[in-house]
Amino acid sequence: MKLGKALLVALAAGTLLVGCSSNDAPTPEADSVTVREAWVKAADEGMTSAFAEIQNTGEGQVRVVSAQSPSSPMVELHEVVSSADGSMVMQPKDGGFAVAAGDTKVLQAGGDHLMLMGVTSPLTPGSDTEFTLTFEDGSTSMFTAQVREFAGAQENYGG
Repeated sequence: MKLGKALLVALAAGTLLVGCSSNDAPTPEADSVTVREAWVKAADEGMTSAFAEIQNTGEGQVRVVSAQSPSSPMVELHEVVSSADGSMVMQPKDGGFAVAAGDTKVLQAGGDHLMLMGVTSPLTPGSDTEFTLTFEDGSTSMFTAQVREFAGAQENYGG
């Protein structure tokens, strides 16, 4: 009889451990994100900007902390802010881009955007380029952006 009780206790403990296992692991931030309407301003060389809508379909906030593209050795997350003299300047966005649960972060000319520094080969209208976003939890998401002609987004770089 003592053996039967010990067996029942062991089985119950095992059931509790299984119930608390990897099923409770958090969902990677990248799994909650959809990137839409992605495009890049055409450029032969130098700097250019990329824009998109980053939709968070998850139940918690996600944060984009970096980006990469084969079109540029350095991609920065940028914001446009007013300088001391009142002009609008671009600067790296401290802390990245936060996207609240159920919300969409719009990257646009004159606002938050991805900045490609030192474009390695011409980005011609009608072609595509790839991007990889890295999130605060280390997960990543890839998307493709179409290259477009665009006369705007002539902000000054502040840093």
